[in-house]
Amino acid sequence: MANTYSQIYIQIVFAVKGRENLITKENREELHKFIAGIIKNREQKLLSIFAMPDHVHILVGLKPNISISDLIRDIKAGSSKFINDSKWIDGKFNWQEGYGAFSYSKSNMDNVIKYILNQEEHHKKETFKDEYLQFLEKFGIEYDSKYLFEWVG
Repeated sequence: MANTYSQIYIQIVFAVKGRENLITKENREELHKFIAGIIKNREQKLLSIFAMPDHVHILVGLKPNISISDLIRDIKAGSSKFINDSKWIDGKFNWQEGYGAFSYSKSNMDNVIKYILNQEEHHKKETFKDEYLQFLEKFGIEYDSKYLFEWVG
């Protein structure tokens, strides 16, 4: 029987609606575990995750049985419902529309994992907006600034 073989590594980045700081350190690990469960249930491989108060980085080994957009839709829908059901905030929690998805080779995995896990230190020196724009530039992605995330300030 023929099989399908692939090696697809994608870093996914998305933000809290309005870029509000709604993900607390106290809830971070629980959110990580919940998102990990969604990824596992979709038969994908979680390699790294880190939630900042206003955005999330996820590195997955993606199998070709699901599209990136479907996986991200499932992660965002499931995790926002989880956050709302858990009543972590007053009012309704939502993720912003859109996301970034950036591909890497296997040789870059260690560096990308370290980068994701070191987000707190990284963001002491650089804003999420600057970081995201650098991703777009680094990967040669053309964009219209009016369709980027809502930026605070």
